[in-house]
Amino acid sequence: MPPVLSSLPQTLVTQGWSDYALLDSGEGRKLERYGRYTVVRPEPQCFWKPRDPGVFDRANAVFDPQQEEEDAGRWRFDEHGPIDAFPLGWRDVRFIGRFTPFRHLAFFPEQAANWEWLDARIRTLQRPRVLNLFGYTGVASLAAAAAGAEVTHVDASKKSVAWARENAELSGMSEKPIRWIVDDARKYAAREVRRGAKYHGIILDPPKYGRGPTGEIWRLFEDMPGLLADCAALLADDADFLLLNAYAARISGLSLAHQMREATATRGGRIDWGELALSEDGPDARAIGLSFFARWSAS
Repeated sequence: MPPVLSSLPQTLVTQGWSDYALLDSGEGRKLERYGRYTVVRPEPQCFWKPRDPGVFDRANAVFDPQQEEEDAGRWRFDEHGPIDAFPLGWRDVRFIGRFTPFRHLAFFPEQAANWEWLDARIRTLQRPRVLNLFGYTGVASLAAAAAGAEVTHVDASKKSVAWARENAELSGMSEKPIRWIVDDARKYAAREVRRGAKYHGIILDPPKYGRGPTGEIWRLFEDMPGLLADCAALLADDADFLLLNAYAARISGLSLAHQMREATATRGGRIDWGELALSEDGPDARAIGLSFFARWSAS
């Protein structure tokens, strides 16, 4: 029996918290607060007018994109000079913010909506086994571990896994049951299928394009169906969830949901889908849609 596919999308809007806020947006940029620093980054969707244009000029750091490539460019800092790594947090998870060369700060704040969902589901389970593919700097892995899961964290980047381990230490979770693995997500999942491994929950947050540790090439549209099929095969009989998130201009939550329904065709349950967004602080707040998700749940 195939899962029930939700007929309507959901927009999951993340509000700011103590270490993050979307302060203002407009004219292709957004102004954010990360801890005590204010940051300006490009955001083409914000084609409205900012509420207070002058405050953008007082930011601690600005990312200047390189021509039309919004993910390529350089950081420009105020008169105090470059900013090194700095601590941030979300609930019980502590992590390091960094000004990466790709305009990101080593985590994606809109993912807080998924972290909340994972936290709520995992806390209803008895020490579930969770696989996090494309785990990046580990915030989702640490959120899952804090909720009581045994986590296998996989990422192709040795540097990202090192950052994730650093974040675990900062969070006081070095002794939590987390396996840190540097590997290509497709190869690892395929090996786990051959080994007969099973998980109660799987998290997938793939890039549009990427490279594995030995030069493997990942292309979202070409490679996702096969990986999703392997992930479905890795779900235990009493599995609880499969969460898929993607950032790509040519994709939608509905297309992710249809792929997921195909992969989980015999499992029953339910698939919800939609968009993750960040909301500005204050009255008349606007929200920016930033990624798409689909998530299967057993109930």
